[in-house]
Amino acid sequence: MVKSKLQNESPYAIVICLDSLSGIQTARILAQRGIPVIGIAKKPDHFACQTNVCEKILITDTDSDELIHTLETLRPTLKDKAVLFPCSDTSVLVLARHQEKLDASYHVMLPPAGVIEMMVDKVRFYQFAQAHNFPITETSFLCSRKDAEEAARKLTFPVILKPPYRPDEWRKHTREKAFKVLNAEELLSRYDQCSEWADSLIVQGWIEGPDTNHVTCNCYFDSNSEPLVTFTSRKLRQWPQKTGQGCFGEAYKDDHVASETINLYQSLGFRGLAYLEMKRDERTGKYFIIEPNVGRPTGRSATAEANGVELLYTMYCDTIGRPLPENREQKDGTVKWIYLRQDTQSALTSWFHGELTLREWLRSIRGPKWDAIYSRTDPAPFWYDMWGAVKYQIKRKLGK
Repeated sequence: MVKSKLQNESPYAIVICLDSLSGIQTARILAQRGIPVIGIAKKPDHFACQTNVCEKILITDTDSDELIHTLETLRPTLKDKAVLFPCSDTSVLVLARHQEKLDASYHVMLPPAGVIEMMVDKVRFYQFAQAHNFPITETSFLCSRKDAEEAARKLTFPVILKPPYRPDEWRKHTREKAFKVLNAEELLSRYDQCSEWADSLIVQGWIEGPDTNHVTCNCYFDSNSEPLVTFTSRKLRQWPQKTGQGCFGEAYKDDHVASETINLYQSLGFRGLAYLEMKRDERTGKYFIIEPNVGRPTGRSATAEANGVELLYTMYCDTIGRPLPENREQKDGTVKWIYLRQDTQSALTSWFHGELTLREWLRSIRGPKWDAIYSRTDPAPFWYDMWGAVKYQIKRKLGK
């Protein structure tokens, strides 16, 4: 890679958990601004590790204190304090717990560890939301079958059942983040199955409405908890359907969701990157919180950047004391964000169920787009991801 003058003068950005969708997008966004990038990943064979935008990629366990050792080893090779961009909840937690040690060597823009720990633990977060009257649906916490039986008696169905976080045992058995449950009998049956995969479970009232009722807000708060950037967007499709992650979305200005997000995070004196997902109930018109993400970029961060809102570059500039970019205000963006492979899977499923025609799908993806993985100047990750999906299907067919 040929360095520009700006790269030579700029502190490094360290993208932790490069081996993720938000990791590869973050690395590309920062590199496009002329910032030198170093990636840190856990899985060297991940498609994102095939990128050419990082000056180097270090392999370590990003979920443990091994990450701290790697950062301590890296620091003497850097001229200036680098800016850390963790891209997973676990890496955010590791950095937050060692923030005092890291502050002398790196720019770490995170709130205290206690805030992070509460926000990433869904049980504790929903309890916080209940106590402070933030809008969540009826919620029960299942630590035993007795809890499940009580919830089955009192809840209004349908509901959604999910773990506070997805441990390895959960991921080993399913790729689903959550399950929609239609009645009390199904809740108990699903609890008996899922309780083997997680220590506790959460059950919440189902929020009725299409994917387009999902609205998210990405923010960056400075050290005084002032929002320097807010950007709202909405899902158009998700994968897996009903309970998955967005695979196709667009800019969507929603002042209510932005206001709720700012109120929530300012109540905690938050600093750093923040995200809140809400959904509008089709029956009542009310918005309910789905979940927060804290201290890291998300898949929607790229939607902001695609529509001219420099979310991640604002954090970089604010952290190192550089003048803030001018493009921090959301306007009427027209660039859609798409993860083409997953969106194709979602569209095919909708077509199979008679919910979407080929013509409707093609019409929906017409116009300017930002692809989550494909890049003309950095094509290898896209092809590695496609080949990985093919191998996965072959193994499924062979029962391996």
